[in-house]
Amino acid sequence: MIRNRPILFVVLAFIAGWVIGLFIFGWGIWPVQYTGAGPQDLLESHQDRYLLALADLYARDGNQARVTEMLGTWPEADAAICELGRENTASQLQLNALAAVVNGVGCDPAVVAPPPAEEEGGGGLGNFVLVCLLGLLLIVVVFVIIVMMRQRSGPSPSHAPVEMPTTAPVMEDGGSQQVTPIARFQTTYARGHDTYDDSFSIENAEGDFLGECGVGLSETIGADTPKNVAAFEVWLFDKNDIRTVTKVIMSDHAFFDDAIKAKLAPKGEPVLARPGETIVLETASLIVNAEITEMEYGTGTLPPQSFFERFTVELSAWAKDGDYSEPDVQGRIDELLEF
Repeated sequence: MIRNRPILFVVLAFIAGWVIGLFIFGWGIWPVQYTGAGPQDLLESHQDRYLLALADLYARDGNQARVTEMLGTWPEADAAICELGRENTASQLQLNALAAVVNGVGCDPAVVAPPPAEEEGGGGLGNFVLVCLLGLLLIVVVFVIIVMMRQRSGPSPSHAPVEMPTTAPVMEDGGSQQVTPIARFQTTYARGHDTYDDSFSIENAEGDFLGECGVGLSETIGADTPKNVAAFEVWLFDKNDIRTVTKVIMSDHAFFDDAIKAKLAPKGEPVLARPGETIVLETASLIVNAEITEMEYGTGTLPPQSFFERFTVELSAWAKDGDYSEPDVQGRIDELLEF
């Protein structure tokens, strides 16, 4: 999964680390411990009790040093004292005197503005909502990434791989040979796809490259746009056999037209296109069966059955059993030069 979908793996690893760090370690094993808290860190109701007790104590002994020490870490102590004095009229004078020790003027409304009221326990609720929103955001991000990766990695309609074949191909000479199934591919041409040229990589179970096969346009007739395709090339390349084997699948009109047939003869062996027809391509270590599973001729001013409207081929690839040496590339080059 790391090799095929690295982005998804990184996202999942981040979420797993976030969950383990926050919930297991942060809240369970090693929760946050608060130390050195002052009166400003108490709940509002406890702050009120603290200030009332301190105001009553100051009214009795008038010890300003103690008041300064008890409220020295509270920057907004005077605002809290005056706010409490407006709500608690019974202790208003004592609280005003306490505020005068802190700010020197007491609870003059022009000097001390009341702090904004905060709901008790609001911070905890806000943190919980924030965590929920972050979790929901991560879920949405993962869902979007998965959908995008499926769309990106999903096979296109003309390249859809189908189930692995379970039977060996039939040899051209009528014999049989022990072979191992490799893969099967499907490719579809539809009229209007003037650059149609599909190719597929053939690999074994270990991912080693064995060769390639494919289907492409070979011949068109007429001058219409889109092109009127009269023949396709189906080919097989074997890394152990430097040659590329090609056969030409022709429409009914092209196959029985001597001029077209002669023109396409150098490209490969001609084959008449028929539904269910299987074209066998064989090299030193590979065999490919190209089966015509769907074909439809186009209609128009051209001769009947002369060009294809739709054409589908299934390519089944097998690897022959045995050991193969490196291809004789230099010998092939010498042969071509002599020719």
